[in-house]
Amino acid sequence: MAVVFEKPHALADTTFHYCPGCTHGIIHRLVAEVIDELGVEGKTVGVCPVGCSVMAYDYFNCDMVEAAHGRAPAVATGLKRALPDNVIFTYQGDGDLAAIGTAETVHSATRGENITIIFVNNAIYGMTGGQMAPTTLPGQVTQTTPYGRDTNTAGYPVRVCEMLSTLSGVALAQRVAVDTVPHINEAKKAIKKAFQNQLDNKGFSIVEVLSTCPTNWGMTPTEALQWLRDNMMPYYPLGVYKDVEEGVKK
Repeated sequence: MAVVFEKPHALADTTFHYCPGCTHGIIHRLVAEVIDELGVEGKTVGVCPVGCSVMAYDYFNCDMVEAAHGRAPAVATGLKRALPDNVIFTYQGDGDLAAIGTAETVHSATRGENITIIFVNNAIYGMTGGQMAPTTLPGQVTQTTPYGRDTNTAGYPVRVCEMLSTLSGVALAQRVAVDTVPHINEAKKAIKKAFQNQLDNKGFSIVEVLSTCPTNWGMTPTEALQWLRDNMMPYYPLGVYKDVEEGVKK
């Protein structure tokens, strides 16, 4: 009998700890599929910091390194420079990458470090109870903004891909989503390109994935997906913001 669908080898046979409806599991699978298809499991090292991804080392069969909160790009930089023939990727949330890790993200990008970053944006601090994150939308209710994010006092959300696309060291900055099958397929293509860029020594690649957090949003999984479409996508438009290969820059 022909096999038409199976678990990627790079994905460990372990039950995810994520909340029901969370899309981290989908993103994990896409990363694992790409590692399988490129045949790089034996030389891939993933870096996971603090956040919902803190236990991702349990879910991938490649080598994994734990980083302090926000420091994954710095750790990845060290790994890549020490092991230039290895494939190094980070898996980070928005509270991690765009808050405490902003400097590490920006400076590794502007240096053109030849690493791949998978950036999961769910507009909230997921693991620590649902506080406002740098990506929390204007008016969005969180544990620390019970009346909604007030831009007069809290400022505006950070659009990471748009910001990084201005830096010369960035090879790819693309925003995707995993709310529908077509979007999942597009997300996989983006992740594969980000890994291939590293193999081709093109420099820093980041794929931002719009994700849901049903638990902290106080929604069912279905409601959360629709909220993402109605609220996050208009503020964070999907698309390629920089691609040195295609000469694309929004």
